[in-house]
Amino acid sequence: PPVQTTGAGGQWQVKLLSEDGSKFEVMFEGEAQGVVEWDLTGQHNVANALATLAAARHVGVVPAMGIAALSAFKSVKRRMEKVAEVHGITIYDDFAHHPTAIATTLDGLRKRIGDAPLIAIIEPRSNSMKLGAHRDGLPESVNQADQVVWYAPANLGWDLGATAALCSVPSIVSDSLEGIIERVKSQAKPGTHVVIMSNGGFGGLHGKLAEALR
Repeated sequence: PPVQTTGAGGQWQVKLLSEDGSKFEVMFEGEAQGVVEWDLTGQHNVANALATLAAARHVGVVPAMGIAALSAFKSVKRRMEKVAEVHGITIYDDFAHHPTAIATTLDGLRKRIGDAPLIAIIEPRSNSMKLGAHRDGLPESVNQADQVVWYAPANLGWDLGATAALCSVPSIVSDSLEGIIERVKSQAKPGTHVVIMSNGGFGGLHGKLAEALR
């Protein structure tokens, strides 16, 4: 099959028009094809967009059409979705639950909000996390947050407190949604951004937190 290359030195390239990746120009074989402007942020999403355009062109979709489709694309649920804004406090939901995804999400949000306060609430609940496979990367993954609330359900099976202790930003561990909500209520003020990261429903925390802040 014909090969299409993306990235540095490839046929497909991007010129970032915004640092966070929400707007970028697409180049194919050195020629501008159009500009993607969308809700998504982060380098990984830009890379995914290029791969999608390359695949689409391979089956006959001209780049301009692909770019228009991407720009119309509303972000997939659970990728950095803004779920509520209460008294100037913005709450986001994200599917991130392992260190690389957590770091990418926080980095993208940090670029978007500048130095506004950022609180991360993280539920490390994937199976590999339960086995402790990703533990070593967790403390560094949250460096872009101002503070972190880790959720340790009763059956976690490893010491999340030890991980929290290694974080360079203030981190606490909570074993209840009520505890998390109390912590955020005491810390968040207008202008604060709160991102809830989990690969599950997190016990409806998003709605409960929004309600508690009203």
